[in-house]
Amino acid sequence: MLVLGLDPGTATTGYGFVREHDDGTFEAVAFGIITTPPGMPMPRRLQLLYRELTALVQQHQPDAAAVEQIFFSKNITTAISVAQGRGVLLLALANADLPVREYKPNEIKQAISGYGSAPKAQMQEMVRALLGLESIPRPDDAADALAVAITDLNYAQFERMIED
Repeated sequence: MLVLGLDPGTATTGYGFVREHDDGTFEAVAFGIITTPPGMPMPRRLQLLYRELTALVQQHQPDAAAVEQIFFSKNITTAISVAQGRGVLLLALANADLPVREYKPNEIKQAISGYGSAPKAQMQEMVRALLGLESIPRPDDAADALAVAITDLNYAQFERMIED
């Protein structure tokens, strides 16, 4: 099974494609970021985000997708911008007829490290270890997206065990 994980943003969106093999191991197939220029008008940035994600989905043909839910602290302007980007990502995934699941940041941390408040460095090291990579995936947004995909695969494994 191939899952696309997304760490949403308007300026930078992380993506990661993770394949689960029959023996239960995971493989990073592709990962990186989609960026939009800060001076570009928001409608064009959202259009670029949509086009880039659509092209990635067409290229890799994932079986499912998972998206990190937005966590807001205090900056409402940033929150609105990220929400706009997240909406475009969800639209692109829906238009590709992909099943989509959404996970809260603490759910991702729990699934990857076993601790819902794990620091970023611990999360990145766990992603590296779970995928058998020589180094931590860069940039951070890509590592976060891989964590989202791994989380979804872990949940899917759990659901299959319950069904059996």
